[in-house]
Amino acid sequence: MEYMNTAPAEEPRWLTDEEQRTWRAYMHAATLLEDHLDRQLQRDAGMPHVYYGLLVQLAEAPRRRLRMTELAMNAKITRSRLSHAIARLEKNGWVRREDCPSDKRGQFAVLTDAGQETLGKAAPGHVAAVRQAMFDRLTPEQQKALGDAMLIIAEGLQPKEAGADLPWLR
Repeated sequence: MEYMNTAPAEEPRWLTDEEQRTWRAYMHAATLLEDHLDRQLQRDAGMPHVYYGLLVQLAEAPRRRLRMTELAMNAKITRSRLSHAIARLEKNGWVRREDCPSDKRGQFAVLTDAGQETLGKAAPGHVAAVRQAMFDRLTPEQQKALGDAMLIIAEGLQPKEAGADLPWLR
């Protein structure tokens, strides 16, 4: 006999007016900020914000190289989206792929000298856009509170169990 749950459904914990205000303000600001940074980088460097983030990760990695799986995990994107992005970055000459000698299925993404140069030219405008859009509008106390809150939220959303449905595993 199949077990049937006859317990009444719990009433959702609806957001309070203040929580709703905070949630909507966050969503509005996050959408506007991402659009602002994406438009700035497209205009000034000919790349979307996500590509800039990939180049930064590679620039900060040892020998300017990362396994594709690690790059996808760090960027929080699907392997398919990463593969498409790397193909575009390769076409621009900013990244190249290398086979992994210890794993025939694995590949590295490697930042080229041209990619490093492009990143160096794009970084000043990008940091100015970030500073103008975000940090110049907040007091040091607000910056710290925002940073602390975002770390708590990110930590709570980072799955710890094996087999979790994570973008970089799709």
